[in-house]
Amino acid sequence: MFPSLPPVPVQSSVAVPGAEGHRARMRQKLIEAGPSALLDHELIEMILFLALPRRDTKPIARALLARFGSFANAVTAPVVELRQVEGLGEAGIAALRIVQAGATRLAAAEVRDMPLLNNWSRLEEYLTIVLAREPIEQFRILFLDSKNRLIADEAQARGTVNHTPVYPREVVKRALELHATALILVHNHPSGDPTPSRADIEMTAEVKGAAAVMGITVHDHLIVGRGVILSFRREGLL
Repeated sequence: MFPSLPPVPVQSSVAVPGAEGHRARMRQKLIEAGPSALLDHELIEMILFLALPRRDTKPIARALLARFGSFANAVTAPVVELRQVEGLGEAGIAALRIVQAGATRLAAAEVRDMPLLNNWSRLEEYLTIVLAREPIEQFRILFLDSKNRLIADEAQARGTVNHTPVYPREVVKRALELHATALILVHNHPSGDPTPSRADIEMTAEVKGAAAVMGITVHDHLIVGRGVILSFRREGLL
């Protein structure tokens, strides 16, 4: 007979007995009462146990909230920072990124195939999801058709934390390629303050002038901050 081996100790990161019952109750709560019935840490916990089925994800969920402060911040946190959260791993990070991607696509669907100038609040919700938590400055253009419906939303350039190079000739060239008749310029300020810089104002005037030569209208330039969006048109800057 072989000698009996000592039992392998169970680490705290492995699901303990009764965990499956806890998860089943949470699933039922989600299905029957809806997403609003779950607290932030419960929602993160559920996301993670789909990716980490053999781990106790409650401590990881609480660690994410403690570090990043909110569900939204945790889901959109930079990968380099997520890797510093003990127990999360690549599978957990991928699960959080799937949630972010899903939210972005849902928001994009809300603004597709509708006149954007008549659905401004939905447009701002979409841009907030896409840009408000970006750690570097990004310049995007919304290309519109003659009925002001979205043809494409494209990131034209990514820069540093406070500057993105923009070339009016390239903007107009791309608009002509897409047969766009109007544009909405968009960029974010990672600092959270949407106040336009002198360079922002000058660049907007240059793009507007170059577009006008080709019969293309610039409807607005939006700067996305943290929780607020500044409109050049509303501020009398366009």
